[in-house]
Amino acid sequence: MNMPPPPQPPGPYSAPPPGQPAPGPYGVQQPWPQHPYPQQGFAQQPFPQQQGWGMPPMGPPAPQRNRTGLVIGIIAVVLVLLGGLGFAVSKLAGAAGGFPEAKYRLTVPPTLLNGQYTLAQDLSEKSQDGLKNASQADVRDPQAAAGQYSGAKGDGTSLVLSGIYGRVKAPEKQRDSMLRGGRNADGVTVAMPPRDATPAGSDVRISCQVLTKSQGAFSVTFPMCAWGDRNTVGSVGVVSPASAGQKPSDVDVDQAAELTVRVRNEVRRPIGSGSTR
Repeated sequence: MNMPPPPQPPGPYSAPPPGQPAPGPYGVQQPWPQHPYPQQGFAQQPFPQQQGWGMPPMGPPAPQRNRTGLVIGIIAVVLVLLGGLGFAVSKLAGAAGGFPEAKYRLTVPPTLLNGQYTLAQDLSEKSQDGLKNASQADVRDPQAAAGQYSGAKGDGTSLVLSGIYGRVKAPEKQRDSMLRGGRNADGVTVAMPPRDATPAGSDVRISCQVLTKSQGAFSVTFPMCAWGDRNTVGSVGVVSPASAGQKPSDVDVDQAAELTVRVRNEVRRPIGSGSTR
């Protein structure tokens, strides 16, 4: 009689008896021990979900700050600053001697420099209100003339004219006072102190300084030039998006002085002439 072979131990790939788990290559795996505390759902974890090394938590994207908008905002602040400089021009002590005859006045024409700039707003009345309470020791019968002009290119470039006219006893002092008003404005720093320049073909001395106005991480650096004669005192400032982040050493002061002379020649008119604001 042939005897049946003895039972063999199950191999790693043998079928398990019914109702028992299949063994792995290292034997039957025991179930993972249960945690003694109930588990919370994933969304209920006490700490926010991490999204990778160094990644910020998921959420709506932070709004992007528009650089052009910031620059235009700074320009608007500078325009307010420049437009109010007429307030400071007649606060010096009186000079010796009499007052000259009034022969010239300042105008605010609709365009400047062959249409390169167009009048955006006439600031003369606002500046005139400021002159009402100012000392008139060196200026008799002062009248304000101020305006903001927009560049023809439409890139945000603006020119600001700010001045007074009347009978000016100490024109150079008044010119310096106007520049001082710019340096003392809130948030403005002096990048280059005033220096005199007499552009070719001009019979009037121009004084220019370079100022910087900051807002957050951005800044605008621009020249401001002024003149003074026995009837008119005025300043000109040009601000553009290209002024943002500009180095003071890159500002062409001589060019700014020449532009100021050209503006003066257009806005300074004999009294009684047909020019209007």
